[in-house]
Amino acid sequence: MTGKTIRIGVVGCGFYAQNHLNAWRDLATDGAVLAAVCDVDPDKARAAGETFAAPWYTDVRKMLAAEKLDAVDIVTRQDTHRELAETAIAHRVAAIVQKPFAPTWEDATAIVEAAKKAGVWLAVHENFRYQAPLRAIRKVIDSGAIGEPSWARIAFRTGFDVYRTQPYFYDEERFVIADVGVHVLDVARFLLGDVQRISCETQRRNPKVRAEDTATMLLRHESGAVSTVEVTYEARRADDAFPETLMEIEGPRGSIVVTAGCRMKLTSDGEATEHDIGAPLLSWTSHPWHVSQEGAMGACRHFLDCLQRGVPAETRGEDNLRTFALVDAAYRAATEHRAVTPVRWS
Repeated sequence: MTGKTIRIGVVGCGFYAQNHLNAWRDLATDGAVLAAVCDVDPDKARAAGETFAAPWYTDVRKMLAAEKLDAVDIVTRQDTHRELAETAIAHRVAAIVQKPFAPTWEDATAIVEAAKKAGVWLAVHENFRYQAPLRAIRKVIDSGAIGEPSWARIAFRTGFDVYRTQPYFYDEERFVIADVGVHVLDVARFLLGDVQRISCETQRRNPKVRAEDTATMLLRHESGAVSTVEVTYEARRADDAFPETLMEIEGPRGSIVVTAGCRMKLTSDGEATEHDIGAPLLSWTSHPWHVSQEGAMGACRHFLDCLQRGVPAETRGEDNLRTFALVDAAYRAATEHRAVTPVRWS
């Protein structure tokens, strides 16, 4: 074991939570202890408890009362996030909250304010930026190989059947921007900095879906850079790259082009090189989900390190409010047909 022991309780044992559970188990050698699991569905809670050799609960308050936890990892639907996070905070237990942070700006800011008032560590499990390809791109940018980025196109376009495992998507009032757009907008912030204003056009291309399933956004960053962010679940292509984020980034010295299969072509001062920026499969990851699964692992590793060192996470609550505000601004821009400045929390 290489670091201070951190005892973690996972709340929510459904479809995507399996990635969190596996990640925490794999991080045992780094100091993580998967100390308890909880789900309102007793069958899911029991199955997770048996699979991961942890006590299981159906009531988070009973779990917090019975177990000595350092952190809870909340992997539930967003409409439960505020209550669960505030419950953990009230018990002075650090909270990791799955994205989207909350259904509304008021809920998200209330969680951040509660944590700040109580002096409790809080982070959002915004995992795209922790994927191996995104960390590799950030490293290239930081190296100065292309200069300061001035333009980018960042795209998540797929026709993968996301409805099969998450049928509630059909009835969401806010859909593709809130579900995957939040990730890609966070990537835009991660790579090019905070956003001054955003424009957005949405479409509902699938008649079975209640809300938007496609969004095309234009961002003006505070640095002066401009980016386009595209998200859709209605792309129809033989070379579907799900769940990869593809992009082009340009700067005064060169460019970065990321294509399917986690391939990066880097041009710097007129010289071009190609790189594999993917991560190897883990024992519990598989194609095509491995990119997303590895991102969950990367996020958990980062959170564990921060908890051990007693420092804020990169995607701490206050920072993620800037991504959340960008999502809200995108919806306003689409409704009002104008560029919108994201609100700032203070």
